[in-house]
Amino acid sequence: MDGILLARLHGLANAVGGLWPLVHLSSFEAVLGPKTDRWLVKTVSGLLIVNGLTQLTAKPTAESLAQARRLGLGTAATLAAIDLIYASSGRISRMYLLDAVFETGWILAWIRRTPPARQEPRNRP
Repeated sequence: MDGILLARLHGLANAVGGLWPLVHLSSFEAVLGPKTDRWLVKTVSGLLIVNGLTQLTAKPTAESLAQARRLGLGTAATLAAIDLIYASSGRISRMYLLDAVFETGWILAWIRRTPPARQEPRNRP
């Protein structure tokens, strides 16, 4: 998959995922369980929206795509880890295990998209 397409798709997923609880908290809670700390839901939502917008506005340059990749991998890895740790322990809804699957998919997509390592020129005497 093209890097800019991956950045935009992942950005869209992050932005929509962040908007959902802000736009319709009751449906979010119906799917993922009731929340006691709604301020935390809103905080994570805002961060996901910012991450998503950053990925959506990535430019097709090596530097911009590298930033979108780092942001995508970091966001997906963090969400997957939280999903797995807290859903497995019963602290949050087991529905978050499905999110962990999606986040793992983003991680794999970014890993597959990684360009081959650049060879540094060797200094010759």
